Amino acid sequence: MNISLLTLTFLAVNLDFFIMMLFLLKKYPFRAVLFAYLVGNLLLMSVSFVAGQVLEAFLPEWLLGVLGFIPIYLAFRDDDDDEDDDAKGKSPFWIVLGTYLSVCAGCNLSIFLPVLLGESWLTFAETLLYIGILTVIIVFVLRAVADNKVVTSLIDRFGEKLMKICYILIGLYVLLDSGFLVHVYGLIVKLF
Repeated sequence: MNISLLTLTFLAVNLDFFIMMLFLLKKYPFRAVLFAYLVGNLLLMSVSFVAGQVLEAFLPEWLLGVLGFIPIYLAFRDDDDDEDDDAKGKSPFWIVLGTYLSVCAGCNLSIFLPVLLGESWLTFAETLLYIGILTVIIVFVLRAVADNKVVTSLIDRFGEKLMKICYILIGLYVLLDSGFLVHVYGLIVKLF
């Protein structure tokens, strides 16, 4: 388990949602936001891990390294995720969970799948525990800074660029760690 990679991945994937969390924490009870965000994170991590296990059973690790291009692609793709949480009559837990899954599912699955590739079930359990703890810490930190205008202004100004840099670093790590780049280099050398 690479703690620094997991931390960077978690922060990069969720950075844009942290801004939404500031608003959700003001609108809904703290416990509902905390538990919905925790459940959402653990659910998406589990789906990513299982999908990676299935792919790994059929393809060699170096070839799966091509998944490193997904976070790099996401860094250069320009899209705005807008959520509509005007659901009346639903519990705050389901509203926050639905918002998180609708906004972050694609990124989480595509980013965490290559990062979790090749991990054992025990390492994955440790990863879930670590991400769960990190999730709880982040929600408490966000609650503490929710009213700080300087922090929210900095996130609004630099958050998007920082997220894109993190995505590129994660993609490069996956390409290198899987052996994809070494394998492709070896093929090029053989051809020439």
